[in-house]
Amino acid sequence: MTTFIADGAPDRVITRQEKEAHLRSFLDKLGYSPRRVLLLPPDHTRFYSEAGSITAYLYQVLAPVTDVVHVMPALGTHTPMVEDQIRAMFGPDIPLENFLVHDWRDGVKTVGVIPSEFVAEQSGGKLDYEIAVQINKAVTDGGYDLILSIGQIVPHEVAGMANYTKNVCIGVGGADMINRSHYLGAVADMEKLMGRTDTPVRALLNYGFDNFLADLPIQFISTVIGNSPEGLVLRGLYAGREDSYRQAAELSRAVNLDMLDTPIKKAVVYLVPHEFKSTWLGNKAVYRTRMAIADDGDLIILAPAVREFGEDKGIDTLIRKYGYFGTPHTLKAVEDNEDLAGNLSAAAHLIHGASEGRFRITYCTRPENLSREEVEGVGFLWADYDEMAAKYNPDTLADGANTIDGEEIFYISNPALGLWALKKSFEE
Repeated sequence: MTTFIADGAPDRVITRQEKEAHLRSFLDKLGYSPRRVLLLPPDHTRFYSEAGSITAYLYQVLAPVTDVVHVMPALGTHTPMVEDQIRAMFGPDIPLENFLVHDWRDGVKTVGVIPSEFVAEQSGGKLDYEIAVQINKAVTDGGYDLILSIGQIVPHEVAGMANYTKNVCIGVGGADMINRSHYLGAVADMEKLMGRTDTPVRALLNYGFDNFLADLPIQFISTVIGNSPEGLVLRGLYAGREDSYRQAAELSRAVNLDMLDTPIKKAVVYLVPHEFKSTWLGNKAVYRTRMAIADDGDLIILAPAVREFGEDKGIDTLIRKYGYFGTPHTLKAVEDNEDLAGNLSAAAHLIHGASEGRFRITYCTRPENLSREEVEGVGFLWADYDEMAAKYNPDTLADGANTIDGEEIFYISNPALGLWALKKSFEE
């Protein structure tokens, strides 16, 4: 398997000039001149992935020498991007008419079926359903002779590590794969998946891609983003297929895992307003920290712009109805209720967002966005954002250990950028 770009190290800082030189070399190495190109970056919820600048540069290089360059953000079930979000992420130069919107319910085509025997094997016998591999029709039938999937490799609650085949099979995939893969991840125990390269869900996604999509002209561009004293930097840039994913995942573990010796008694996590407007996304604060929080500990989530539970109205209704009350409650609800059984990604999310009663979760919202009654109704504790932000000021706190009025807290400025866990969690 060819790896076209493999540049990365825990202390590497790839400059814009180096990044663009890599990308231009990658296009040259492909060895042909495509006429129709489809770019598959993430949406604005992965704003810090560098996928926006990479997409903009690829468009700049390819548009003058091709017939068309389309951009389809890999939304999964997320709300379609609006113009302000498109411009903030991808810049001013790509015409709006060149953006395609992924419709995960009605815009997909079934290209194959993963057999129930394979799902049973990956789930340890807990599940035995088959899964239809459904992909956006533009990917399969759009006549593109080059498709570039672009995204960040980072620890992920469902797949273990984000991106690679997930960006295609889920990001521009259909309801069956989205629902059933997420549920597999939930029943397989997310704490045994997160931060790992090889997981049951990754095996599922790779099976779907390798058996039904591998002949499409798809290549993957992956980034690894890390913190530095100057802010976020590009630590790694990779391009190719599985080999490049594995190299990027190894680097991401070195860069994006914050391994702690002792449990956190109180974590304070800030949800950046332009990125987090729902608990569907904001619960990264829960599952990216749960492996580090002490029993009977506290997770304080500062959520100034969170105003809904699910970005999709149907899923929002399900979250309000069933709440984040833990695995046994959710599994029983799936067994007893057709609406939740028909939306297994929502059921998986309810499991991901619960503490299983092991620690307390307090969502700090503005009452005009989400009220105390709404937040407590889904199983969280509630506090007023402005009052809590006055005590735990995100403008003055530093990532990591802080002392506030004699109280020790652990602050995280953006939970999307990593995974926090006890070292013993990754000991073999």
